[in-house]
Amino acid sequence: MRILLLTHYYAPEFGAPQRRWSALIERFLAAGHRVTVAAPVPHYPGGRPTREQRRAHPIGAVERGRHGETVLRTAYLPHRADITSRTADHLVSALDALRRLRRRFSRPGTRPDVVVATAPAIPTLLVGRTLAALWGVPLVVEMRDAWPDLVTHVGPVGALPAETVHAPQPGALRRSLRWAVALAKGQVHERVTSWQSGAQAVITTTDRFADVLEERGVFPVEIVRNGTDLSRVTPQRDHLESDHTALRCLYLGNMGRSQGLETVVRAAARLRELGVHVQVKMIGHGVEAGTLAALAEELEAPVEVLPRIPHRDVGEQYRWADTVVVSLRDWAPFRWTVPSKLYEMLATGRHITALLDGEAADVVRAAGAGDVLPPGDVEALTELWSALAADRTRAGVRPSGRDWVAAHADDDVLARRYLEILAGVAALD
Repeated sequence: MRILLLTHYYAPEFGAPQRRWSALIERFLAAGHRVTVAAPVPHYPGGRPTREQRRAHPIGAVERGRHGETVLRTAYLPHRADITSRTADHLVSALDALRRLRRRFSRPGTRPDVVVATAPAIPTLLVGRTLAALWGVPLVVEMRDAWPDLVTHVGPVGALPAETVHAPQPGALRRSLRWAVALAKGQVHERVTSWQSGAQAVITTTDRFADVLEERGVFPVEIVRNGTDLSRVTPQRDHLESDHTALRCLYLGNMGRSQGLETVVRAAARLRELGVHVQVKMIGHGVEAGTLAALAEELEAPVEVLPRIPHRDVGEQYRWADTVVVSLRDWAPFRWTVPSKLYEMLATGRHITALLDGEAADVVRAAGAGDVLPPGDVEALTELWSALAADRTRAGVRPSGRDWVAAHADDDVLARRYLEILAGVAALD
């Protein structure tokens, strides 16, 4: 097959979408398929590319990717962390992709057999639908996580200045703001559901979000989880009792509003007050990193907040830890979401401290990989880590997590499933 992927996030950037597509495309090409990727100049996570990135990946460049894929670099808009400027960036990139791809595939014999458009950049879905209709080829829409439910759950209010949201307001203004937020949510859902319904297949990464889409009348919905490459994740070993005295707790990943990581800081501070020796590392980036560091300092919590590290250094952090943390707030869409990092954690065998609900919590329980606590529950986390510190065997390595990944979330298995779906829609065409 000739496969066209439309995505806003792609290598050499590093993140969950980039890792997923790099793993899948490597296997698509190994199976004999051809892949073209339309993606903007690398500018994640900072919102603007480095000088080296601009030189190596200029707008309009046609590159050979790491695995042999063709990568067409589209325009971008420098942006901040807020949803408004990020959405504008998505729109600029999508419109430029539409223009460049129409020109590149102007001759019928060169066109792809299937178009894959992947969220969270919502304008990308519209471009995918437009090109698939123009060329008469099938469209596959991939909805990573519970999207756009997450942004409509927290986005419009979160995008307003804090002083506007929290300051005393006249009744009429407050009602107007609520009405505008509700209208925006409804319009986004209605439009995205329409685009999903026009696809030959919609792919989600979780069972529960697939159920939600089917309840909205979207068919057919297929499930291809996020995953990991077991051959590249080293299984960990138990620490010896003489290795260290403190319970070592590790968080790796995004530090945004969604994660609710203040729970971790407050629990660590409480344990210090109780005389329980713990060390917490929080490594990553996000809008809450500075706030978390300030809270740790204020509470005198034994917490280090550190910047993100190259993926090649992640293994060293897993070796350091006794337990690894995965956390999401108690928001309804997160019950349909499984953080992509969870699969790598499972593959290491390390004990997992899971502040989760919904499908992600079900995965940890099914894998027998750790302890599941209610999101945001400082008291429960304090009790758990106190118990782990007192009996370190409870935080021992658990091979059952790696076994679960091998059966359900290994990249080889996921790529084969994805190709079955793409071949099915191409045959229908």
